Amino acid sequence: MFLTISTTGDEQHPATDLGFLLHKHPDNPFSTKLSHGTAHVFYPEAGDRRCTAALLLEIDTVALVRRGKGKGRGGAPDAALAQYVNDRPYAASSLLAVALSGVFSSAMKGTCQARPELPARTRPLRIEVPALPARGGPELVRRLFEPLGWTVTVEPVALDAEFPEWGDSRYVRLVLESEALTLAEALRHLYVLLPVLDDAKHYWVSSDEVDKLLRAGEGWLPEHPEQKLITSRYLSRRWSLTRQAMERLELVRLAEADDSEVEEIDNAVEEESETEEKPTPLAVRRREAILAALRDSGAGRVLDLGCGQGELVRELLKDPRFTEIVGVDVSVRALTIASRRLKLDRMGERQASRVKLFQGSLAYTDNRLKGYDAAVLSEVIEHVDVPRLPALEYAVFGHARPRTVLVTTPNVEYNVRWETLPAGHARHGDHRFEWTRQEFRTWAHTVAERHGYDVEFAPVGPDDPEVGPPTQMAVFVMNTAVIRTEKEAKAA
Repeated sequence: MFLTISTTGDEQHPATDLGFLLHKHPDNPFSTKLSHGTAHVFYPEAGDRRCTAALLLEIDTVALVRRGKGKGRGGAPDAALAQYVNDRPYAASSLLAVALSGVFSSAMKGTCQARPELPARTRPLRIEVPALPARGGPELVRRLFEPLGWTVTVEPVALDAEFPEWGDSRYVRLVLESEALTLAEALRHLYVLLPVLDDAKHYWVSSDEVDKLLRAGEGWLPEHPEQKLITSRYLSRRWSLTRQAMERLELVRLAEADDSEVEEIDNAVEEESETEEKPTPLAVRRREAILAALRDSGAGRVLDLGCGQGELVRELLKDPRFTEIVGVDVSVRALTIASRRLKLDRMGERQASRVKLFQGSLAYTDNRLKGYDAAVLSEVIEHVDVPRLPALEYAVFGHARPRTVLVTTPNVEYNVRWETLPAGHARHGDHRFEWTRQEFRTWAHTVAERHGYDVEFAPVGPDDPEVGPPTQMAVFVMNTAVIRTEKEAKAA
């Protein structure tokens, strides 16, 4: 099977920059052994004006069968001959996707040590796949690639050129062209969508495929109009994995929502102040209230659940009483930004030992979250569908069980104080709900009673005598009797 990647350039940005991005020199043909064959990378053309890299994958059909991969769809054994005579050596499939990941791994991650400025630069790209299985036909190919910014040329391949009356095969010739994408984005699109179009994988699909899908789909899959089809086919139609991936993609979509609208509305009340002194933004007041509550609790080891881009983590690091700070978010992109803003790669060893960032979903229990003094859920719960709140509740209060939990959320009653917010509208388009003070208290008391916590409430921001504060905070503290019982249970 065969694939080419071409780009054009000029004197300032020569096309041969493609060699730096792919980490393959145009003058040195490259070959490497894979579990199912041999991959070759070479350059049919390499000049300042135009450069083309080719990936040729030679499939060892005998090795593929010996590794237990010579089975048909659904796991049924193929006929003996069909295990060796099939389209795998010629048609792009998951075999080619795996080769892309193995041969161009650095390019797919968007890293280039020799020229670190190159990966983030968009460039003219032309990708050609001469033989691509397309279950769903040319129309599906367009539906998958066009929303990603590609100009798509797709030509059906005839079953037999000498007998056109036989019609078209399920294979197409695909050409993708774009000037608005990075090479890393292009490779990730191919890595996911090649096996989707083939609608098969040459290996057993396990739970780690969900993580692979989310990594490769970061930045485009959560909003793709064919997200459900892509997810189902990529995971070989395994219902449990598909459901898990869809839930995580929805959480990613919510986590990566633009927070600028929230900040604008949060700050609106301050801008209406008649004083000339520059007001303190509500987001800052919220962090100050959280920090004060954490200090009062005596917590040393703190979880920031839904840490986003690390604003609260940064403030916690300034106070030495917080000896261990863990930021958790479902969005890999947000964690990458947080790491960069915190300058973790340049942080001193002692300071760096105090902070960890890792990806995780609050819809699932996670043993990594156990044993901490306190956890913060700041402006998180309103982004979760109400039917999913019990899962979040159990993951935090029932499984992780920190001694103190702080939860902040908007107070919908205060929305009438903002002239810029239309009546009946939430503060952000991704808010699944916004509670009144009574609704929040009812939920908090129920959670506290169910899991052995006491709860108190505090206003954040100006406390209006009629409608209350713009943000409401609940402080959950584990009941002393529960703490004693759990200690006795551990001792026993």
